[in-house]
Amino acid sequence: MNYRHAFHAGNFADLQKHAILLALLEALTVDESPLAVIDTHAGAGAYDLRGDMAQKSKEAAAGIGRLLAEGDAPAPFASLLKAVEELNVGAADAPLYPGSPLLIARALRRSDRYTACELRDDDFDQLRKVLGPYAFAQALKADGYATAEARAGRGGRTFVLIDPPFERPDDYAQCVATVRAVRKVDPAAVLAIWTPLKDLETFDAFVRALENVTDDALVAELRLRPLRDPMKMNGSAMVLVGAPAAIEPKVSEITTFLAARLGETGAAARVWRA
Repeated sequence: MNYRHAFHAGNFADLQKHAILLALLEALTVDESPLAVIDTHAGAGAYDLRGDMAQKSKEAAAGIGRLLAEGDAPAPFASLLKAVEELNVGAADAPLYPGSPLLIARALRRSDRYTACELRDDDFDQLRKVLGPYAFAQALKADGYATAEARAGRGGRTFVLIDPPFERPDDYAQCVATVRAVRKVDPAAVLAIWTPLKDLETFDAFVRALENVTDDALVAELRLRPLRDPMKMNGSAMVLVGAPAAIEPKVSEITTFLAARLGETGAAARVWRA
């Protein structure tokens, strides 16, 4: 699967991932102590939905486009919609969509730290520009998995976002290994892992492997359609490790709303603890 993010910016998976991410960051920044955020696969930071890749897929129109047009998304989407609107002040429509790096940087405080890892040359150049105004944020051209392990527990509370393209055959194993390594260094660390949902066997195997390294995982499955065709991205999931219990109702509301509003026949939402 080619998951170059510019093709998919603002789609249903981004809506789930980003709404949950912002809810999680809100919960984590209630504590006054500094938060150290490590983003393993940051991407470009922000995306032009008028660009060739976005226009080729047209996934944003069925995602963020619908939420903006219909205007009745529940409260847990408010922070994401506000970020999109502020990024597009003065625009006739909403041609720009914030990626995770910009959303994270906007949500953090000056006392926090943010490390955004990206290996692609073109995306890294854009990422540096996006994060330029934020003195506490660093764009790093480095392997995100290794960086998460190396920097976890080094001052402040640790939060790691793992959002790989899943083009490498070992990405699922790397996610599990990173959870193990980070929690070994910092048992109180919080991690959020995004995954595509193509077929149930692959996802179930990932969750089983994760259960061998943690007993504190919250799984949010968003299925736009039954998982019958493994060649399609039939949905997405967010797996949160060590997340505050108070976030669970918001995770459920976000996932349930998207399945009902954007899903096809047979769409479903499932939020459960592994």
